[in-house]
Amino acid sequence: MTFLYILIGLIAALGIAYVLFDRGGKPVTDAERKAAPGQCAQLSQGQTYYQWHGSARGPVLVAIHGLTTPSIVYQWMAGGLGSMGFRVLTYDLYGRGLSDAPEGAQDQAFFLQQLSDLLEDQGITEDVTLVGYSMGGAIATAFAARNIHMVKQLILLAPSGIEMRESSFSRFCRKTPVIGDLVHTLVGGMRMTRALRAKNEQSEVPGMLAAQLTQVRRRGFVKAVLSSRRGMLDVIQKDEHQALSRADVPTVAIWAERDDVIPISALGRLAQWNRNARQETIPEAGHGLPYTHTIAVLEKLRDITIER
Repeated sequence: MTFLYILIGLIAALGIAYVLFDRGGKPVTDAERKAAPGQCAQLSQGQTYYQWHGSARGPVLVAIHGLTTPSIVYQWMAGGLGSMGFRVLTYDLYGRGLSDAPEGAQDQAFFLQQLSDLLEDQGITEDVTLVGYSMGGAIATAFAARNIHMVKQLILLAPSGIEMRESSFSRFCRKTPVIGDLVHTLVGGMRMTRALRAKNEQSEVPGMLAAQLTQVRRRGFVKAVLSSRRGMLDVIQKDEHQALSRADVPTVAIWAERDDVIPISALGRLAQWNRNARQETIPEAGHGLPYTHTIAVLEKLRDITIER
């Protein structure tokens, strides 16, 4: 009986801590949004921060960021893509950057609704080029497979949805309801902060590390990461890639040779699913390739014949 009381007390203490930590963090303020170079759109699930880059009249390219780093990841890439003639739209996924962090499971339907809402809000009716990095690659793939008539081409940068490495901590939290939520809420942010400081990648985007550390302290961010791990990153997209292959949607995948998140072996699996995909590798690059090897990625894209 004593053990039962101790267990109940422990669960109650963890529950209280969960509520306190979940409500902690700094919320996005109106002042921050007004000071940012982009704008916010009120969509069906909440406010979404977005920014246009490059040509005012070129073909539309929509760039989708990954699990933890908001749209600043494309700060330099967007300019380079703009110089190629594209009109580039970047935005923050819900729970990241300056977008709202609404409740609800962050699965494919959740992210595809945000993207569809944003395209409608911006009056985009023409075919678009989609660029997706990491989890953003999975979102772009899912959208393209479901809206083949709207997608001119698909560019994937170290995309998830094929193969992925995962720490034992992340796997435990993802696979363990309730207790996993408690543990992830209590220590997930600290682990991410420590990992970012230890890695401290040499970014070609100024202020990247500061932006990443600020992101971790945002209200709703840690919860959004776990929800995305469960709802978006736990999906293998074989059917989607095969559908894109059958429809002959032009697809380019760029991989990082030293990626510790998305293994280079994913290149071979994608080749089996979509033999039409053009694949390239950035030597010596890690998972942060859009901001650590921006110039190299842009050079690869310039060498590939992609539709403008």
